[in-house]
Amino acid sequence: MDVILNFLRLTETERDAFRSAAPDHEHLFRPVADQTKDARTAPDEDLARATIIIGCPPAAEMSKCLNLKWLQTWSAGVAPYLAPGVLPEGCKLTSAVGCYGPAVSEHMLAAALSLMKRLPAYRDNQNACRWADEGIVKSFHDSNVLLLGTGDIGSHFAQLAQALGAHTIGLNRHPERPVSGMDELHPLTELDQWLPQADVVAMSLPETPETIHLMDARRLALMKPDAILVNAGRGSGVDNLALAEALQAGHLWGAALDVTEPEPLPADHPLWACRNLLLTPHSAGGDKLDATIRRIAALAQENLKHYLAGEELRNRMK
Repeated sequence: MDVILNFLRLTETERDAFRSAAPDHEHLFRPVADQTKDARTAPDEDLARATIIIGCPPAAEMSKCLNLKWLQTWSAGVAPYLAPGVLPEGCKLTSAVGCYGPAVSEHMLAAALSLMKRLPAYRDNQNACRWADEGIVKSFHDSNVLLLGTGDIGSHFAQLAQALGAHTIGLNRHPERPVSGMDELHPLTELDQWLPQADVVAMSLPETPETIHLMDARRLALMKPDAILVNAGRGSGVDNLALAEALQAGHLWGAALDVTEPEPLPADHPLWACRNLLLTPHSAGGDKLDATIRRIAALAQENLKHYLAGEELRNRMK
């Protein structure tokens, strides 16, 4: 019999669905109030007994999970659990990739539109009791939107941009495979060719050796002087010091970052002083949107059925 330790905030209907998916197994429901906080998640006894965990216990506590056979995270990224020795030998690992598209893409769209319409500047004026016109604005209509990352988040963002009249160009490693929302698909190796043509560059890439500082000083210089950069993938995808220099020099209309390198961003980092930067604390995803939790619960239920039937798991990372 498996002991299933579930940290998701579930409705009673969802709890019943988990029980129905595994009726002959023990379910321990230990909902976490805030998924974004790396806090203690369960008593040591629960961690030690669990053979299946649904959630994201701190990596430092995984040594207590002596009987763990499978970890289903609520996060799309699983880097902390891939480090040697974190998970027990032979433990399976699956992620929640595919659950965050609506939440993160809407955040990206809101950030880009805010910059286009100069809303951060108007909020600054409001706080200073200053009545001032900030000048011309931009639009998604007839713009070129370059998507670096064409997975769930990139595809959702592309569809939103298309709905506002944008032409979408996706760059990935497999441009031969169609992706919803993309008017064009090209290999990521053509990045330098497409950057000068983009009005908006939207990043939702995972962290890999190839993506670290993908947008460095040289590539930022390739962008149009009035282009907008949006990053909701991983903070390492952008050289943040180079971005601060570009913004302060007046190159780029603006940038929106939901992720930085490092996190939290140090108080003395030059990005804080960039007036044309919209910065949010890695808050686009998480459990802020109720629909996201429902999507994660549905994925976990599906994978639980696959696991108990000995079938292939979705989003297998290890």
